[in-house]
Amino acid sequence: MATGARTTPLRLGSVAEDFTAESNVGRINFHEYLGDSWAVFFSHPADFTPVCTTELGAFAKLEPEFTKRGVKLLGLSADTTERHAGWIKDIAEVTGGNVKFPIIADPDRKVANLYDMIDYQDPTNIDHNSLPLTIRSVFFIDPAKKIRTILSYPASTGRNAAEVLRIVDSLQLGDKYKVATPIDWIPGQDVIVANSVKQPEADVLFPSHRVIKPYLRYTSLPTA
Repeated sequence: MATGARTTPLRLGSVAEDFTAESNVGRINFHEYLGDSWAVFFSHPADFTPVCTTELGAFAKLEPEFTKRGVKLLGLSADTTERHAGWIKDIAEVTGGNVKFPIIADPDRKVANLYDMIDYQDPTNIDHNSLPLTIRSVFFIDPAKKIRTILSYPASTGRNAAEVLRIVDSLQLGDKYKVATPIDWIPGQDVIVANSVKQPEADVLFPSHRVIKPYLRYTSLPTA
């Protein structure tokens, strides 16, 4: 059973609301689980559904990459822990992905409502009790428990796991180096000097940067 009620709107920079809920690995307090780590918290409409099965398998295979970056994964599905257990076996059989991270059980939608994950677009996206199922939400949460990015997909559209990892890389890079990442950026490519960095500071921090326009300055970063 989840506990908690949202007290502030879900916005970038706001604190991720705490909650306590059951999962496939036992009872979890969200903030305690996060500790000092980054987190990617993502929802699924229901267990034993085709798109969700492919997604969980992909995230399970990529979990070591998230761990390298100090990121904990946490899923949510509007079903019980008993159904989670059977579904996890199916995921391994179908995708080869061994799910080890927690999947929150949210049959009463308390956590889904807390994080505004409910589907208001598709009236057919309901369970056998006529409760609305969730959309595919993704929350990127930093060690200060601040929400840094929010993605929302309809139930019919599977996510891109590589893009989720890429966003983590972009956020962490920006925090470390005062840079932004351009369109289609992938790690190792040049980045953009943040607009908050004035030119004298840019000359010191990024001595080899290239000025395309006064507002567009590219630079490379150390690879290590």
